Formats: sequence, structure tokens, C-alpha cells
Amino acid sequence: MGVTTNDIFGAGAQPAMPGTYGTAPSGFRLPDATRLGGVRLQVTDLARSLEFYENVLGLRAVAREASRAVLTAQGDDRPLVELEEHRVAAAPARVARLGLYHFAILLPDRPSLARFVKHLGDINARAGAGDHLVSEAFYLQDPDGLGIEVYADRPRDSWRRVGRELMMATDPVDVRALVQDAGSEPWRGMPAGTVMGHVHLHVGDLERAIAFYAEGLGFDRTVWSYPGALFLGAGGYHHHVGTNLWAGSGAKPAGEGEPRLLEWTIEVPTAADVAAAAASLTRGGFVAERDAASGEDAVVSRDPWDTTVRIRAVSTK
Repeated sequence: MGVTTNDIFGAGAQPAMPGTYGTAPSGFRLPDATRLGGVRLQVTDLARSLEFYENVLGLRAVAREASRAVLTAQGDDRPLVELEEHRVAAAPARVARLGLYHFAILLPDRPSLARFVKHLGDINARAGAGDHLVSEAFYLQDPDGLGIEVYADRPRDSWRRVGRELMMATDPVDVRALVQDAGSEPWRGMPAGTVMGHVHLHVGDLERAIAFYAEGLGFDRTVWSYPGALFLGAGGYHHHVGTNLWAGSGAKPAGEGEPRLLEWTIEVPTAADVAAAAASLTRGGFVAERDAASGEDAVVSRDPWDTTVRIRAVSTK
């Protein structure tokens, strides 16, 4: 969405120092060390998708089965994307669906993003772009039309706020200035240190999104003036999850056989944090079920539009 800084905020920006921005939920609040894990996607042709995710995005497959593959960054064993094939007789129509708008891969620094952009130019891949003030981002679609963002954050001391609201917008990216940061090092795929930065979802109602993602899951609201959208994060991050109404009032969740986001993951420090998140969701009237079969401290819940989120502990302490 092409919404510029002046469209949203106008004047009055101040430095976004820690603790000066965001609106905390009224009850449970996710710990500052919260981060995202990988995403699990349903695709219609695994071989076709792997060619894109390896050759265009620069991920590497570390596990491959007949209808499933797990991908990581180069030199990194942390799963970022899991693909599951569900073949259909005919390609589904590409219509607006509730659920995934895009998942966002966060590169460790601006030179890494610059090398990625040069790589896209070398292979003549099409991408959109947006300077979001807190980050610079490029947008692609996989062969099934699933949205992907690849971005790098700006330094936190450059972030700004108006009142308690963090400043985010979609300004043009100065691509020429960006690629100058690439240096002489060639693109060798997604570098070690690449992580899942955030997930952005089409939803049907922003107040219900607040009930689930803020009051239930415990994210802070960080940006709420962006037209038709709400952004939420933990630990002062600009956002771990975005929600928007841009699919339209008649949009429905993706069907069982359609390309879609099957699950995304929130990682919290301890099992106690998982239990507290589950209790908060339950108090809000949402179902949070323990996933004993996974062998980890984890619960699984669904937002009001049937998008599945897993909350897992990275430590048993």
C-alpha cells in the first residue's frame, strides 16, 4: 500500500527511545525476548516451489521428502520455511483470501539486502519495494502467489514516533543508494543470521485482531494509524505481526486445497511463558491446545480467521 510518511503523521516526530512508544495489552504481555520461528506453507508443486525458494530467494533445502521440504539460510540450521505439497487438478483462482498477506525474511544488515537486490536484478526477477522508515523492504510472490517480504531494519536509534505511536509508512526506496552498500562481495544466498522477522495477515476486523493478538497473545500495539492496518510487536520491535483489511469485506479464508499459510511460530524464552500465553488466550475466549505430540513445550491456537499460530519455548527452564 503506497502510504507515505506525510499521509499518516505529518509533523511532530520525536526519537523512539525504548519505552516511549507502543500500547501494552491490559493483561499478559509477551516477554522482550520474543522472536518468530519458521512458517509452514502449503504449495501445489513442490519441485517448482523449491526452484524459486532456492534460486530466487537463496534458501537451501536441508530436508527433502516426496511432498515436504525444510529450508534454511546458508550456513544456518534454523528452519525458516517448510513447504508441504498439496497437488490439485487445476490451479486455484488467485483471489483475495484471509490469512497470509506475506511472511517477512529479515536479513542481518543493509549490505546483505543490497546484495539480494543486485541478485534480483541479475536474474531479472520482479519485486516491489517500500521504505518503511524502520526498515527497507522488497516484495515478491512465490509460484503459487504467496507473498514474501525480504528486508533489513534501520538502526533503532533512527526510529521515530509521534506520541506513543511508532512511525511507519511506505515511501519509495532509493535503490541506487542501497545497491552501493553491496560492496564487491557477490550474493551467495541468504546469509547466516537471517531470521523470520514478521508475519503480515489479511483479517476481517481490526478490533477482533486486537482481541486475539494484543489482549490474547500479549503483543503491544505499535502502529495503528496506517490506513486499514494494525501492527503489533514485542520487546519494542516495530512489528512481529501485521494485520490488515485489504482483502476486502467479502474475503474468506483459503480452502483446504489452496496455497496458504498452514502455521507460523512465536518463540518465547520458557515453558512458563508458553503457559502464560495459553492462559491469556483462554481467558479471552480462544482455544489454546497443548501440542504434546511435538515433543516440545508448545501450544497451538487459531485466530478468528482460522490462521494457526504455534507458541513454543526455546528453553525448558
